[in-house]
Order: sequence, then structure tokens, then C-alpha cells
Amino acid sequence: MEASSSGSNIPAVTKGKTKIHHAEGTEDLQSNQLETQISIKPDVQKRDVDFSEIHNAIQEIAKDVNIFFDELEEVNSPCKDNDSLLHHGNLTSTSDDASRLETVGEGVPDKNKSNGLYFRDGKCRIDYILVYRKSSPQTEKREVFERNIRAEGLQMEKESSLTNGDIIFVKLHAPWEVLGRYAEVMNVRMPFRRKIYYLHRRHKFMNRIERQISRFRGWLPRKPMRLDKETLPDLEENDCYTAPFSQQRIHHFIIHNKDTFFNNATRSRIVHHILQRVKYEEGKNKIGLNPLLTNGSYEAAFPLHEGSYRSKNSIRTHGAENHRHLLYECWASWGVWYKYQPLDLVRRYFGEKIGLYFSWLGWYTGMLFPAAFIGLFVFLYGVTTLNHCQVSKEVCQATDIIMCPICDKYCPFMRLSDSCVYAKVTHLFDNGATVFFAVFMAVWATVFLEFWKRRRAVIAYDWDLIDWEEEEEEIRPQFEAKYSKKERMNPISGKPEPYQAFADKCSRLIVSASGIFFMICVVIAAVFGIVIYRVVTVSTFAAFKWALIRNNSQVATTGTAVCINFCIIMLLNVLYEKVALLLTNLEQPRTESEWENSFTLKMFLFQFVNLNSSTFYIAFFLGRFTGHPGAYLRLINRWRLEECHPSGCLIDLCMQMGIIMVLKQTWNNFMELGYPLIQNWWTRRKLRQEHGSQRKASFPQWEKDYNLQPMNAYGLFDEYLEMILQFGFTTIFVAAFPLAPLLALLNNIIEIRLDAYKFVTQWRRPLASRAKDIGIWYGILEGIGILSVITNAFVVAVTSDFIPRLVYAYKYGPCAGQGEAGQKCMVGYVNASLSVFLVSDFENRSEPTSNGSEFSGSPLKYCRYRDYRDPPHSPVPYGYTLQFWHVLAARLAFIIVFEHLVFCIKHLISYLIPDLPKDLRDRMRREKYLIQEMMYEAELERLQKERKERKKNGKSHHNEWP
Repeated sequence: MEASSSGSNIPAVTKGKTKIHHAEGTEDLQSNQLETQISIKPDVQKRDVDFSEIHNAIQEIAKDVNIFFDELEEVNSPCKDNDSLLHHGNLTSTSDDASRLETVGEGVPDKNKSNGLYFRDGKCRIDYILVYRKSSPQTEKREVFERNIRAEGLQMEKESSLTNGDIIFVKLHAPWEVLGRYAEVMNVRMPFRRKIYYLHRRHKFMNRIERQISRFRGWLPRKPMRLDKETLPDLEENDCYTAPFSQQRIHHFIIHNKDTFFNNATRSRIVHHILQRVKYEEGKNKIGLNPLLTNGSYEAAFPLHEGSYRSKNSIRTHGAENHRHLLYECWASWGVWYKYQPLDLVRRYFGEKIGLYFSWLGWYTGMLFPAAFIGLFVFLYGVTTLNHCQVSKEVCQATDIIMCPICDKYCPFMRLSDSCVYAKVTHLFDNGATVFFAVFMAVWATVFLEFWKRRRAVIAYDWDLIDWEEEEEEIRPQFEAKYSKKERMNPISGKPEPYQAFADKCSRLIVSASGIFFMICVVIAAVFGIVIYRVVTVSTFAAFKWALIRNNSQVATTGTAVCINFCIIMLLNVLYEKVALLLTNLEQPRTESEWENSFTLKMFLFQFVNLNSSTFYIAFFLGRFTGHPGAYLRLINRWRLEECHPSGCLIDLCMQMGIIMVLKQTWNNFMELGYPLIQNWWTRRKLRQEHGSQRKASFPQWEKDYNLQPMNAYGLFDEYLEMILQFGFTTIFVAAFPLAPLLALLNNIIEIRLDAYKFVTQWRRPLASRAKDIGIWYGILEGIGILSVITNAFVVAVTSDFIPRLVYAYKYGPCAGQGEAGQKCMVGYVNASLSVFLVSDFENRSEPTSNGSEFSGSPLKYCRYRDYRDPPHSPVPYGYTLQFWHVLAARLAFIIVFEHLVFCIKHLISYLIPDLPKDLRDRMRREKYLIQEMMYEAELERLQKERKERKKNGKSHHNEWP
């Protein structure tokens, strides 16, 4: 259970075993077994089962965990609730606090008073903090709101800030009666009996085998990735059956201490639930904390962290000071980057919604290991086979093949052998294993999503989310204010509610869709600008004074274009956020979840198109529609469209993906951690200058948390968006860049610890929220998985030279008709893939300034270019050859076969892998049965106890059951 104060140490060695769920762990739900285990025959029926064995086990457990409930009716010692007595931020650890310390009774623990987590009496824990300024004009609304807060039973205490006298902190505490009442309303699940694990009866032979295996495992070294369970607290709710809290059946629940029965996250969630339903002004819609935060009545609202995340003492010798300190040492510290995440502790401290995000991120990172390994294998395969590649050998030895200029006038003629390096680099990514890797990644995406559903089911079961349903959402105040004049009956609640007409809704959706289309056109315009830049710059770099840039004009053009494109991407992202907000508010969604889903979809669509539009251009359009020498296609009849490098366009796609992926991840990591670090450092610096370092160290916890950065306004949206876009990069164009999964894996290993460090040390503690899954993001992941199959099919068929090489090997090469396709069959491929052009047929505006005499001592008559066209002296000069049509047909056939094959494999895997593991399904049924019997036994025991008491008092009645 959670410590009652941050100062009370969590013991380094805990009793029993703590079941920690790792994001990369196994699905075995029976690995951790409590000492209290019984064996029940599986074929026992519900009605004729002998419950004596269960009853005895429960009674033995009850001796340790049940307490007398007579004191539940007693009233807690009242906490001071007079907000007129405003204390001006005096610290309990300074000498001028003697007067205030004297006013508190001698029995009050001094440690609670000094740690900033309790009221001034040291007994009432602070469950929530509200912050406002005295100078705020919304005084009347705030006073009404605070009176209604006290009317709900919450206790209140105010404290002025030590750094700014205008800032007032309102400390809220929920007594036991309020917690119990609202926990029942909110259906908060609490532990009521320890779990009894069901063990199958095994044969003696199997038991001997298991003992031998256990002995063998004892010889093996300890797994380094597992956390040291001795440093983790015993999270009791994971070892107990839970049920919705009920005050009428309070005797069923395990209550060691009323102050710690509801942990801090649950207490804050209950208080927040109350604040969202308290009125601040007379009127139908004048309710809740959010409008007061919007209009400036309150400046901030947040639950407190559980103390400092650092300690002078080692966690191994003295234990953790609090759960925040434990999370920092076991999760957010860089020294544990290789260990599993303590997801149960994350869920307990931050809530299920944040716990699910880190669980999904850990699962995604773990699944990246096989993808990164296979991608690295494909790359190393290209490295090892580089010297045996016939195509790159022919390119490097083609000193007598002169290529036509790749731009107008200033680009010179060049030898094909000058692109030897680019041909070798292209082979590293475009080799025989590329198709296999594309199929593997398409299947991997499906396996990842299917097994995540199973993993999510296990987590939902362990965290009591299986039967949890979101309560009916309240209507957004903006929607209610807009459509309050027209109402209709809610079919669920039967109450009248505002209604949006169908015509109004359709018109708003049409306007929103038009806005989305316009912003996509803005992205296309930006890509068009990058295309013009590439066309213009390649000629400029070709005439550059520096030989290094002049000789590598195309690479320089691609590199600078990618960097400019990245800057445009980051600038447009700022614009997209404002446009997405405007369009989403224009649609007037009815509830907050509808608003969140609509905003998420728009932002993802904007950023996905913004990030990948230039990549799609390079992959599928660059060099495809340029025409041929003497008849080039031009942009606005002026600029000649850019051609691919003599070694192909794949090298440009690799550069685009590598640079964008590295720069985007580096920038995101800086903005996620670097920006809050700089802001918090600047705040601490000002505090040190104004108050000194010693006084700053003695600030109460609410003051320290207020100086931290608040969580993003959109919650986990930015974290999910970053990972989903990375998932797209990892899967959509992975055939062109097999190292993408490896880069994603390295980034995610850092990302987990960055996010953990940010949540624990740099952000205020977010409100613990519940969620059953990752929401709309799962549907987006499925859409990306489908898109990746299509794009990878086109990358292999269109962008790479896999199909032209295959056609040449089987149809036109030395092995034609023999059914072979080895390297010996590729002899002559380079010459067959190049066409001949008569230099005298150049247009005047594209004729190069040099005549190529530097190659042979006389002006060139012919040059070569990448295409399948007839020679100039044929009956149809520069017409397509038969080989071109064979290659085109093979490409189309490959796309159709690849897509159908991969989609069949994906659907087969989805069908074969059930969403719910069989052992989990059996255990859920078994535990449901046991819970029913336990409730029956507990109720029977209570009735028997009441009958005995009535007999003692002489009030026995006849016809009494049982």
C-alpha cells in the first residue's frame, strides 16, 4: 500500500512477491504465486463444491488483513477550514515558525508538517492544489466555487506563495466520508480479498521435470533486464481481487488504514471529479473547474508529487523515500536504460492512461528488436556481397561509357564510372534481400498490432479495466452554449439535452473538409517549391567554383533540399496546430472524446502529409516523367525536370529518409526534454537570486510543483503523434531504407527514459486518468500498416532496379531461357539498361557548354542515358523498345502479386492469433466463479455473526435464515 507520507521510508525488502508487468515481458499470468495457494479440482461444479477448504483459507487470510470496523463511524479530527486565516507562506523549517508550531498539538508528527504534503496540523493529506492570484478580477465566482467545495465536504486551507505575494495556494483534502461516498458513485474498484491461485494437478513425472528445470535455471546468470524486486513496494491491489467500492459492504474490503486505503492518485481523481461538478455561478452551464481555469479565476490546478525524487541515502541501503523517488531510481534514471519498466508502479502513480502509453511504447520498442536485426542483416548482406555484385562492377569499370548531362548547359558530360561510389551505396540497400525484408516488415506490422491486442488484454485484466466503462460523457460547454435553444431527449438518460441539426452538422463538416483539403494543397505547394529549388540549384552547383561541390552537384542539391524541406516541415507544423484547432472547434463536437478524436485525426493527417509528401515525390515521381535528351519535359515550359543519378533514384530516397528521420527525432527529443529543462533551470535561477539557495531548498512541495512545467494541453497527444509518425517511417518506405527500424529502436530506448525523466522530474504531476486502450491511435496504426504494403510494393517495383534486373536475367541476359538468375546472368546489364543519344540532337537551351573533347580528344558524337529507347538511326528514333514493355508488365504484375500475397498473410495472421490469450480467458472465468463464492461466504459469515450477537442480547427471532 502507499506510504502515508513522503518521509516514511518504503522498506527495501518487502514481504511476499510483487508481480511487475513489463512491456516486453511474457504473457504468463501464473508466474508469480503467493504463498497462500490451494489446489482445486477443475471439474468441481458450482453447487456441489465443498467450500470448507476455501473458507478455511479465507479465514487464515482474514486474520492478517481484517480489522475492526467500529471506528469507521467515528469522525476524523477536523482539519482547519477557515480560509480567512491566510498564512503568508511561513516555512516550518525556519526559526520564525515557532509561533505556528506551538499552535499545533504536541502529538502531531513534525515530519508531516515539514514535508509540504499535509495541512498545517500534519494530519490531513493534501489531495489537490488550486492556484489563483489576488489581483484576478474573478473574485466572486471563485468565492462561490470555494463555498460549494466546502459544501461537498472537502476541507480547505490557503497559503500564500513565498516567491510572490499575489499568488495564493488553495490546499484541498477529502475526508474519509467524502472519499467513500464518491468512490461508490465513480465505481472505484478496491481490493477485498487476496487472490487464490488455481494450480493444475500434475503428474509426479512432470513435477520431477520441473524441479530439474528449476535447478538448471539456478545455474544460469541472473537476467540483467529484470528489476530488483526487493526495491519495489508491495502493490497489494495486484495480489487481490477487486470490486466496486460500496459503503454498505465495507466489511468485505481490506482496510489496514483509512488514510492509505485510497492511494494518492485515486484520492486526487476523486477530488477532481468533485471539482468538475461544483457550480461557480447561478445558471444551467455554470459548473466545473475547467471554465474557471479558462477565464483566469484560477491559474493552475494539479495534484502534488509525493516529495523529492532525490535522496541523500542510497535506495539499496535505506529504501525509497517515496514512490516518486522509487520511480526515478528504477525507471527515469539513465543507469537503468536496459531494464524493464515498472509498469505497475507507473500506473499507480500516474494512472492507467499514462501507464498504457508507456506499456505500448515499451511493447513497440521490444517488437523493434527483430525488425532492427533483420534490417541490419539486409544491410550487412549488401556489404558482404558488394564485391560480388556484377552491376556495381560494370559501373565502376565503365570508363568508356559517357553519360549525357543531367541538367541544362552547365552540367558536363561524365563517365559512368564516376558514379561508382553511388552504385556501391545503392547496392547496400537495394539487393536480393530487399524484397524479403519488405514482406517481413508488412507481416511484422500485423504481428505487432495483433500481439499488442493480446498484451493490452492482459494489462486490462491486471489493472481492472476489463469491466470498466467510461461514464456517459458530459456535453462540452461550447456545444451546450451554441445549441441550448434546441433540445431533444437523450435515449440513454431520458433527459433533455442540446441538439445539433443534421443540416448544420453536415455544413460544418463540409467546411472542415474543405479546410483540410486546402491545407493539403499548401503542403503540395511547398513540395512544388522544393522541386523548383532542386531543378534550379542543380545547374547552379554544377557551375560552382569549388570542385568538391561541382563534382557532386546532385548530392549537394539533394542534401540542401532535404534540410530546407525539414525547416518547412517544422514551420508548417506550427500553422497546422492552429488550423486543426480552428477546424475542430468549427465542427462543434458534442463531447470531449469526439473533440479529441477529431483533433487527433486532423493533426495526424496534416503532419503525416507534411512529413511524407516530399518522400513520396522522390520515391515515385523523381526522374519518372523527364522525357529524354532532345525532348525533355519542362516545368512551366522553362525548367527541366530533375533526373535521377546514373545509379538510380534510391540513393536520393535513402538520403531523404535518413536525414529527416535523424533530424526529426533529435528535434523532438530536444523539445520534449531540453525545453522544459531550460525553463525550469531559468525559474530555479531566478529563485536562487531572489531568495538564496538554502531558502529555495526549504520550499514546500506545492511551491516546488508550481514552479515545474505543466503537462501539455493535449495530454499524451504529442507523445503518441511522435511515435506514430516514426512507425510510419519505419514501415512505409522501409524497403528503401532497411536501417530505419534500427534507428527507431535506438531512439525509442532513449525516448522511454526521456519521457520517464520528464514525467517524474520536469512536469507537474498529471491527473491520474483511466483508459482501456490507446484510443483512435490503434485505428491509425492499422491504416499505416495497410498503406505500408502498397508503398513497399511500389518502392520495390518502381523505385528500385529489382524488376529490371530480374527481367534481364530471365529474358535478355546470358542465362535467358535457362531459369537462372545469379550474378553471372547479369553480365551486360548496365549496357542493356542505357540508351544511345546523338549529341547533335540536343535542343539549343539544353546543349552543354562543353563538347566532351576532354574524354577522347575530339567532340563527342554519342552519349548514353537511363531508359529503354531505340537508337537515333532506327525507323522510330527514341521510341520505346520491347524490353521497356516487358519491364513495365513485370512491375505491374509484381505489385499485384506482392499486395495480394502480403494481404492474405496479414489476414491469415489476424485470424490465427486470438485477441484474448486462452489462459487469460480461463483465469477470468475461474476468478469470476471464485469471487461469487467468496462474496457468498463473506455474507454468510456476516449473517451468522449477527445472529450470534442477537442471541447474546436475547433478541433471537424465529424463521430466520440461515
